Amino acid sequence: MTTAPHPNLDERAARGKAARARTALTEHSKWVPTANRPDPVALLEEQNTNREVDLLAVRHGRMMVSPFTFYRGAAKIMGADLSGMPVAGLEVQLCGDAHLSNFGAYASPERTLVFDLNDFDETLPGPFEYDVKRMAASCMIAGRNNGFSKSDARDATHASVQAYRDGISEFARMNTLDIWYARLSENELMHAIEVKTRDLERQHTKGAKSARKMAEKTARKAHTRDSLQALSKLAEVVDGRQRIVSQPPIVVPLRELAPSRGLSVDEMEQAVHEQFRAYRATLPDDRRRLLERFEIIDMARKVVGVGSVGTRAFIVLLRGRDEHDPLFLQVKEATKSVLEDHLPKSHYPEAGERVVQGQRMMQAASDIFLGWTRGVEAGRHLYWRQLRDMKGSALIESMIPSALAFYGQVCGRTLARAHARSGDPVALAAYLGKSDKFDRAIVDFSIRYADQNERDYETFTDAIRSGRLEALEGV
Repeated sequence: MTTAPHPNLDERAARGKAARARTALTEHSKWVPTANRPDPVALLEEQNTNREVDLLAVRHGRMMVSPFTFYRGAAKIMGADLSGMPVAGLEVQLCGDAHLSNFGAYASPERTLVFDLNDFDETLPGPFEYDVKRMAASCMIAGRNNGFSKSDARDATHASVQAYRDGISEFARMNTLDIWYARLSENELMHAIEVKTRDLERQHTKGAKSARKMAEKTARKAHTRDSLQALSKLAEVVDGRQRIVSQPPIVVPLRELAPSRGLSVDEMEQAVHEQFRAYRATLPDDRRRLLERFEIIDMARKVVGVGSVGTRAFIVLLRGRDEHDPLFLQVKEATKSVLEDHLPKSHYPEAGERVVQGQRMMQAASDIFLGWTRGVEAGRHLYWRQLRDMKGSALIESMIPSALAFYGQVCGRTLARAHARSGDPVALAAYLGKSDKFDRAIVDFSIRYADQNERDYETFTDAIRSGRLEALEGV
């Protein structure tokens, strides 16, 4: 056991100021690709070696839609680029892939909507700048993708970073438990959207009213996304029994999947039940006993996301009291974080536990069924959670400049709260300071990195056109 240090406020602030003396805020603006920078396509091919071969073309097809979707799948590329950049030496629990599409709404255990980070496949302790730069660059790339002017893209990116810095400053003044309990509720978010859109409408900003209506629609839709709704979309009744509908290559049920794995359906079912028992053992006792009231009905492979396509991902249909009491669980493969190529490796022996513990550390409220297992195949690790638990995502590609700036602010403050839970907000606030030097440096970095992302995107699409990579579009 180790004894946790407890420096006073002055000592914590001094640590932040000392970090600024070592690494000036302006240093974060620098981005020049190194002479030995890895081939971005080679990095993606390296990831592909352990993925489902028949889904690689789907992954590439989703990434080639635009530079923004390419960026969503390029966490490994950016991880390599960030590893050579200056850092202040102030560590937090990193999301590891904090782009704008990895924020969203979901249900808290109290069954109310909250807004937070929602993807932790790459989570790892590390320099706070990594997440900030990943988020800010995604804002710049999204602005370009949406056809914004240079100034509008800059303003939206600046707003996101300023919100992060202001958020850290706010959390630095809060008591420890108040930081832990802080969350962004649906009511708070919708009120902020209403106030913002009223201001924009008074300024006759085009698209402000429709942006508000889109946010309201997203919130309403999130409330309907639960296991019962998933049942209507993903299941059918055959010979009086519920089963998951086959929709290859996106959804492939166990009955069709087993032969391709060299197993009988009975052997596959036995493996699923063994995994389920092992997963339950990672849950608190009350959640484990709750899950014991559900029985497994069916399982299928289900493709999700952009960057994670090709990793093992499944859905499991369970039944409670009757066929009208379903529970859908999602089972995703947890691989080594892309940041572990450049930062100290996770101290958790299983990658699934790394994801779960990182998520619990960063989120204000986490899924009650969040757990992990070691996969059936050697070297495979999985984590489990609910498939649809009132999840809602913003449609970044349809945002007008003012909407993206507002959304960037929400994401920036959310990231600040997540970092304040695991890092030292007092030291971070002292490092970031009260001026906008850090904000401007990160915006400059984001412009440079958006340029690099476009070059990488062209290299990627060239690899598809030349036949080096295969792509399946529209899936």
